[in-house]
Amino acid sequence: MASDAVWVVAACFNEETVITRFIEQVMALPEVDRLLLIDDGSADATVSVIRRWQQANPSEAVTLLELTRNFGKEAAMLAGLDHANGHCSAAVLIDSDLQHPPERIPAMVQAWRDGAEVVTAVRDDRDEESRMKVATASWFYRVFNRLVDSIQLQEGAGDFRLLSAPVVEAVTQMREATRFSKGLMPWTGYRSIEIPYSRVARSGGQTSWSSYKLWRYALDGIFSFTVKPLKVWGVIGVLISLLSFLYAALIVLRTVISGVDLPGYASLIVAILFLGGIQLIGLGVLGEYIGRIYIDVKRRPHYFIRAVHEP
Repeated sequence: MASDAVWVVAACFNEETVITRFIEQVMALPEVDRLLLIDDGSADATVSVIRRWQQANPSEAVTLLELTRNFGKEAAMLAGLDHANGHCSAAVLIDSDLQHPPERIPAMVQAWRDGAEVVTAVRDDRDEESRMKVATASWFYRVFNRLVDSIQLQEGAGDFRLLSAPVVEAVTQMREATRFSKGLMPWTGYRSIEIPYSRVARSGGQTSWSSYKLWRYALDGIFSFTVKPLKVWGVIGVLISLLSFLYAALIVLRTVISGVDLPGYASLIVAILFLGGIQLIGLGVLGEYIGRIYIDVKRRPHYFIRAVHEP
């Protein structure tokens, strides 16, 4: 491992319109020793564009890992960290769509050289994302931090981070199938400092993160780090049982005082639908955990690499 070698690790998915600019901006930084790109099964010409750039610039240290299909961003980042592990002193995780500004990398590297084990870039209030997306992200961080006791997520912190070599080693040791890197990195316990950055709107291409995918990713984060949702439904069950007991006692009392009480059709239907809905929601929460156990016990590899294209 080269002394103080800094690698930049970036996953790519359908980034043909911006990838050249991204490569040039990163490689223009003197702090960067190698750029490692991971193509996550792009359906456009991303791989061809990168290969042409490599051929036109054979002296530049740009490596491309070409995955066999789209395994997802988390798997692609893990592939990059696996490849970088043991070969660099620090690895910078960054998005290749230029929403993470490469110009913040020098400040991150300097903070690492000053002693930081992890440097986390945190979005500031000049974020150019939509208000709805910013609001839902803020809501997620509040819910996550309320439910999870082992770690606390910094609001505005994402995947834009510098990891020192020990942290890269630690993160690659965690091989769970459902990965939530925003939580895995602070869970390691290494010291982190934060630096601000402004996330800008995409300059090209289309995001692959739909509202549904973001929702699923948020659930992955919560269910990967806490079992409180299961405990909450146990408490709800106890409360409903107590209410049912009190209601039953009320019916008995009314029957003793006023005679036989014939229950109404409307109240009966409401009670059945309410309890049925509660049971289905509880089963859904239980199913989320069982589904993750099912996926994890199969121990399938997170990714397969078709080819490694060196400069």
